[in-house]
Amino acid sequence: MPPFPSLEKALKHYYGYDSFRPGQRQIVEEALQNRDLLIVMPTGGGKSLCFQLPALLKPGLTVVVSPLISLMQDQVEALRDNGIGATFLNSSLNQWQVRHREEAILNNKVKLLYVAPERLVSERFLPFIDLVKHQIGLNGFAIDEAHCVSEWGHDFRPEYRQLARLRQRYPDIPIMALTATATERVRQDIMTQLRLANPQVHVASFNRHNLYYEVLPKSKNTYTEILLRIRQEKGSGIIYCLSRKTVDELTFKLQKNEINALPYHAGLSDEERANNQTRFIRDDVQIMVATVAFGMGINKPDVRFVMHYDLPRNLEGYYQEAGRAGRDGESAKCTLFYSYGDVKKVEWSIEQRTDAKEQQIARHQLRKVLDYAEGTECRRTIQLSYFGEFFAGSCGNCDNCCSPKNTEDWSTEAMKFLSCVARCKERYGMNYIIEVLRGSKNQKVLQNKHDELSTYGIGKDRTAEQWKMLGRSLLHQGLLDQTTDGYAVLKLNPLSWEVMRRQRSVHLVVTAFKKKASEETNLKKAGVEILFDKLRKLRKKIADEQSVPPYVVFADSTLKLMAQMQPQTLSEFSQLSGVGTYKLNQYGERFITEIKAYRQEQDLGTSPSKTKKSNPDTRLTTWELFEQGLSVEEIASQRQLKLTTIQGHLADLIEQGKPIDLNPLVSPEHQALILKAVRETGVSEGIKPIYEYLNEKIDYGEIRLFLAWWRQQQQERSEQMLNSNKG
Repeated sequence: MPPFPSLEKALKHYYGYDSFRPGQRQIVEEALQNRDLLIVMPTGGGKSLCFQLPALLKPGLTVVVSPLISLMQDQVEALRDNGIGATFLNSSLNQWQVRHREEAILNNKVKLLYVAPERLVSERFLPFIDLVKHQIGLNGFAIDEAHCVSEWGHDFRPEYRQLARLRQRYPDIPIMALTATATERVRQDIMTQLRLANPQVHVASFNRHNLYYEVLPKSKNTYTEILLRIRQEKGSGIIYCLSRKTVDELTFKLQKNEINALPYHAGLSDEERANNQTRFIRDDVQIMVATVAFGMGINKPDVRFVMHYDLPRNLEGYYQEAGRAGRDGESAKCTLFYSYGDVKKVEWSIEQRTDAKEQQIARHQLRKVLDYAEGTECRRTIQLSYFGEFFAGSCGNCDNCCSPKNTEDWSTEAMKFLSCVARCKERYGMNYIIEVLRGSKNQKVLQNKHDELSTYGIGKDRTAEQWKMLGRSLLHQGLLDQTTDGYAVLKLNPLSWEVMRRQRSVHLVVTAFKKKASEETNLKKAGVEILFDKLRKLRKKIADEQSVPPYVVFADSTLKLMAQMQPQTLSEFSQLSGVGTYKLNQYGERFITEIKAYRQEQDLGTSPSKTKKSNPDTRLTTWELFEQGLSVEEIASQRQLKLTTIQGHLADLIEQGKPIDLNPLVSPEHQALILKAVRETGVSEGIKPIYEYLNEKIDYGEIRLFLAWWRQQQQERSEQMLNSNKG
């Protein structure tokens, strides 16, 4: 392993990225200290790198627990395509293949081994792990999809409980548990079940900024709506259904309408499921229609839309399934079709369960889904509050925030509602409180003598649905609490009393469903779009040659950078985010040849000013003029180049370590605002999220300059810390 002066250098070497995503660096540092860790990081947040990079930097083998064969294969393919020694052992291999891979492990040719939980803790396999520990060293266990260990999680798997044996057998080997979703209850369960020793817990924001969320009423016209949307979309999509029958029916209709779609559910043979999944991942088909059996094994980053044709059973599952969209950070859309009939179907399936505790958990989870589907507030506020994260609302990227709306003062009604909860001694759920408010003659109300309360019947002027809307809003705004033991009893909190004392007002958003498409991030220039399509075709060709998914070669985001910057040398190509040392050597020449051919077709020549990132000579000319005291505007005028081009030159030079004073380029006031935006959004690479956060008041060029300076400062600090630690 080559020595690296900093973690950033190692990151660039192996993965091609210039900087870590929010939270990753600290996790990697703690993993290198051999600590137990619990990582809760949303889909697309970069969980895998958190255990992969430490595995590469530490001696010995890291064992990764993964629940699905397809998931293991995807991750191993991606690692190998970065030149990293990785393998898996599962039931898809014959005896000779298993023996061959075990020999490679014992010969120290493998850094990451992927196995299923039941194989890892089997009496036949543990002795092999003992041998690995003795012969080459065992540096850690990474438990992926760790929520599977908890019965309160959305995908409980009993075999995960057996992993507690790892702590007993290997007490000194650190364990890292990772999952995309986990409530506080599930997090505690994970730590208890896996016997993590004083773990460091990292919970990243669950907010997926790039996803547009919407809920639409389900009707007889829903299929036509789906068909139109698919025909408008260029990228891949997933449609989730509750039953196998619905999957087959919907797939048949789509195929009949000449949509390239395939089904996925437990009723298909293993071979059919594997083949359909492979064809979807490799972009041979556009649409996968599936039950929830399809999802956890999907590592496809460029899914542009996810639709839920039926109501999901729980909010965690919905978050995970919708989160299959936009894992590459690009814009994507998540649509849920909702009908009362679907609610009845889920309730019926809950009644079929024989275990009372399972029924209790399922009812609690369904209530949360209904809160989301029927909610009128920002979808993110409702989603994130489920995971214990506060979000102020007005995300600008969901139907409730993008639809015209009216805000009404419901403070008086809120006082009535909360007073009724208080007078009922905080012992009942929402439906019961509403019955008391509306003067119900329900036998239970009369038996409890709640018809004698002062709040009995004071809410007759509002419908039950209006009171329910208010109750949900109070919960989402944190003005009321609800027990989570399955019975959903309403409880008052300090904010509730502020409302009842008239110290806090309550406003409700009153809005009707109105569809509004999300703003797509499109490549603006037709020429760039043409080149992007050519590069996608080349990527698909290379992927087919190697029998791997296209995204394993390069992500869409990297292809877009190629199309925009149009590098024409290996040196320029290596500067792209997502191009590491291995991929530079493996693919660089082929992509550069394609770019040069395109430029020749378009008669663009080799003029560096046509690309976003110019060659070193033209950048140095800009620097020399800047050093002479010329302003950016004067340099642009003298060189007959755009202002943004000159700003780009200087940003590149800052990242190369040139001593450029930022103050003449970006005012201190603007620097402070941009820094605040970086900290608030957690974005230090993309310019558009910062630009939008600042309400488009600071231009792209200034933001780019500041981010270049900020990243350089971060890198210098990291290297200083590394050197001081060595000293």
